[in-house]
Amino acid sequence: MQFEPLVVGMEAPHFELPDADMQTFALTSQHGKNNVVLYFYPRDDTPGCTLEANEFSELDADFAALATIVVGVSRDDCLSHATFRDKYGLSVLLLSDPDARACKRYGVMYEKEVSTETDRGVEVHKKPSIKRSTFIIDKHGKLRHVAYGVQAHGHAQEILNLLKEMK
Repeated sequence: MQFEPLVVGMEAPHFELPDADMQTFALTSQHGKNNVVLYFYPRDDTPGCTLEANEFSELDADFAALATIVVGVSRDDCLSHATFRDKYGLSVLLLSDPDARACKRYGVMYEKEVSTETDRGVEVHKKPSIKRSTFIIDKHGKLRHVAYGVQAHGHAQEILNLLKEMK
């Protein structure tokens, strides 16, 4: 399950996905209005994903001052997103991509090896997962920053710093 990684300067792949309130978000709705920080994460309410979402939310006013919205995407459903958002008071927009359509277009899917204990011993199999990745999309819909396999801690501040340099 290999996908071509995106590169800076490309047109950001379009998508429409439902948010935590089941409202459809279209990437093109931000053209001419806002930059978009689009980050993909594996699962709601897991330690790294919670840390990342909280750090982005804490910097909400700083991103807004730069005419930027922050959008997180995972394969969790809308209800899971709403619970996650409400539990932590998140301000980021969380989008549901259960079929991984947007995930595939952005090249963030990979096969993760998982071990399971069975009565026959330990079995190893592969399951599709999301590689934590972030994209900065400018007001014209162009990719200005592409990062695959990022670390959650401190990542929001790194992205904010990149946006400040992006004039």
